[in-house]
Amino acid sequence: MPHPTPETPPQVSGRQAQGCAVRVFPTPVPYLAGWDMQCRLHEERLLGLQPDTVLILEHQPVYTLGRRTQVGDWGGDEEALRQTGAELHRVNRGGSVTFHGPGQVVVYPILKIDRYAAGPRQLVRLFEDVIIRLLGYWNIIGSRLEGKPGVWVMTPQPQKIAFIGVRIQRGVTLHGLAINVDLDLTPFHRIHPCGLTDCLVTSMAALRHTPISIDAIKQRLAQTFVEVFSLPEISTEG
Repeated sequence: MPHPTPETPPQVSGRQAQGCAVRVFPTPVPYLAGWDMQCRLHEERLLGLQPDTVLILEHQPVYTLGRRTQVGDWGGDEEALRQTGAELHRVNRGGSVTFHGPGQVVVYPILKIDRYAAGPRQLVRLFEDVIIRLLGYWNIIGSRLEGKPGVWVMTPQPQKIAFIGVRIQRGVTLHGLAINVDLDLTPFHRIHPCGLTDCLVTSMAALRHTPISIDAIKQRLAQTFVEVFSLPEISTEG
């Protein structure tokens, strides 16, 4: 699959601290621009040129196929998905297929894992803690399901509201988590999200029956991530 040159990411507001930086992007970022940024930060983190960094953003519409994706999870027809206006990319994170788009908030933590967790399982649990605590601010009860990473809501049948897919490369993380805030859920109906044939998907706005501010979610998410990971106090820039 060809990889076009990534577009220049938009200007962001930043929160800086010794040993940590949290960057919040105000407008949707093309997937390849976000991937290029992750790769650069990952390399600079390995070299000690950057602190641990957390990127909080939305993506322009894109389907991503993780390492465990089977053809049956997405139908195998690239052109059919692209005709919906979304990009399609194969990626090196764990998990299967998912969708990202405006109205879904994505978090990419570029972290030295040994500072926060003993291994991938504990890291995923911390990510789930972030999501569950965030949902609680909007009076939504998030739950874990054994063997199914991510966060679910029981309404009463399980519906997935947040997704987790991580790669740890040379001790530093890539990829991360995504939370459905206020978006059209139709793209999820074209795939088997996370490779689950019976996976129902929802959003915060659908559960609350009201629009939800994406900017408010991004800012609360930044603070929640700092709290759960016990990051240093941060100041706001920009």
